Amino acid sequence: MKTLSKYYVTDTGIRNALMGYSDGDLGKVLETVVYFELLRRGFQVFIGKWYDSEVDFLAIRQDTRKYCQVTLSMMDESVKSRELAPLIAIRDNYEKYILSMDKTYITDHKGIRFQNIIDFLLSE
Repeated sequence: MKTLSKYYVTDTGIRNALMGYSDGDLGKVLETVVYFELLRRGFQVFIGKWYDSEVDFLAIRQDTRKYCQVTLSMMDESVKSRELAPLIAIRDNYEKYILSMDKTYITDHKGIRFQNIIDFLLSE
């Protein structure tokens, strides 16, 4: 896995003032929220690339690793496939998550956990 660089603005209000607000950016805003929450929890956070796919976050703290994908919704099959593909390809036994705004009874796929972002933020 290779690491990539991305920049996250701490204050989304400033981001919206500079770049303009768009409902289409909600997924990026959620990604920013998750990024800063992982940092708050004491993780080092990296953005990864697995061949042609991006892994939103590789979070490392001591002996713990978590892979996280963040998306607004997984209800569209093409989005689901896109978000699952890099996590399925990573063949280690560390935790893998897809965080979205969806509330569903489906909690995992091949060991990859699906979690609502609000539940994630309220946990731990």
